[in-house]
Amino acid sequence: MIEFRSVTKEFADGTRAVNEFSLTIPSRRTTVFVGSSGCGKTTLLRMINRMVEPSTGDVLIDDESVLGQDPVKLRRRIGYVMQNSGLMPHFSVLDNVTTVLRITGTPRAAAHSRAQELLDTVGLDRALGTRYPAQLSGGQQQRVGVARALAADPNVLLMDEPFGAVDPIVRADLQQELVRLQRELDKTVVFVTHDIEEAFLLGDQVVILDAGARIVQKGSPSEIIENPIDDFVASFVGVDRGARTLSLKQTPRGTVVVDSLGRTQGVIGD
Repeated sequence: MIEFRSVTKEFADGTRAVNEFSLTIPSRRTTVFVGSSGCGKTTLLRMINRMVEPSTGDVLIDDESVLGQDPVKLRRRIGYVMQNSGLMPHFSVLDNVTTVLRITGTPRAAAHSRAQELLDTVGLDRALGTRYPAQLSGGQQQRVGVARALAADPNVLLMDEPFGAVDPIVRADLQQELVRLQRELDKTVVFVTHDIEEAFLLGDQVVILDAGARIVQKGSPSEIIENPIDDFVASFVGVDRGARTLSLKQTPRGTVVVDSLGRTQGVIGD
């Protein structure tokens, strides 16, 4: 479980990115922070692994404050996936995946064996292990980034708009891959996006944020779709205009979100 307790972040120029934010993120579920640019969602994410230090308040993982932990050791046990994969260009795929393992002293042979298993996990051919990032497609690079984040088998996985830089078809494939991985691996995932459909597809808990990381509404996708709390949320999720019309439909697979053309956008419940 991750808990934010009255967290505020004010930068040196006086900008208050986060103001008195409190939230509990349940274990082994996917929580999605969604909102427009500048609302503080990435700042919140980076407070969890101390890439950003709160000005006041506290962040706890399993009832232990992150502020009292060594930040380097903390980051090594938390998976992190960023928008542009962040792969080291002069490292092969296998060496990129094993970065944390090698730093923590895992023997090279064992680390590479683990990396090959993870390529299977994220749906990549093991033959790609000897290639370099520049030889991969954008979607393949992102899968390598996910494999690297999973290498040390972290309980917590942070994902900062990881699919925002790929084309829509690849993005849809990666989203479905994450849904599959979460069902198999059961991690505590915190995901940042500005795309409400992506939030509804991936999130067990969706947190809609306004400026200063003010929580406008939180809940399951179905709760938010069926009962938007105010006009801001209704506008954001698109229930008040035809440009984005989402609805719920019961199928043998469970509850799914469908768009105005009847296309399934994702399963949100069983």
